[in-house]
Amino acid sequence: MNVLSTMDFLSIFVIIASISSGLIFLFYWIPKKLGHQRLGKILSSSIGVCILLLILFITFEDQLFTESDAAELLSEQDINLREIFEIVENKSISGIGDYYHTFTLKISRDDKEAIIEQIKSSPDFKGLNDIKDDLLHSTDRYTGSKLVQSYEDEVQLVREYFEPNGQGYAPTYRKVEVSKKEDTLTFEDIDE
Repeated sequence: MNVLSTMDFLSIFVIIASISSGLIFLFYWIPKKLGHQRLGKILSSSIGVCILLLILFITFEDQLFTESDAAELLSEQDINLREIFEIVENKSISGIGDYYHTFTLKISRDDKEAIIEQIKSSPDFKGLNDIKDDLLHSTDRYTGSKLVQSYEDEVQLVREYFEPNGQGYAPTYRKVEVSKKEDTLTFEDIDE
């Protein structure tokens, strides 16, 4: 996964700031030239506020992540938590062409046991001594059907989900890990 260098970050910042300033100026200048200065002020202010809100949302994305967001992402993997849970950690990292999001939940023992049973009863379940596939790197990334793999290792039970999204689009790769010792669940979403 690529991490942005300081120069890359500054270059992107300058480009985004230039485009934003240009848009705000155009939304003011064009109506002003047509004799509607007040409309230009309203439009440029509106665009400025929208850009500011977008920047704030991107900056505070991890802090705005809620329990319902976590439950929705898990339900897409056919995992439903029935009892109260807590977000222990949430982080996302974006780079050019890459996105990584992971969160860890503290779940109830009953939910943990139900998820473990669900994973173990999957038709594709692989035990400790079975060979596991590397879904993220061993399959055609752009075409084919979705793949689901459920398995167990020494410390956790895992469900992996891989779905190609077509040529030129990052595939969907998600991984849910349930710890054998602790009442925790970790979710990973990787787009690269």
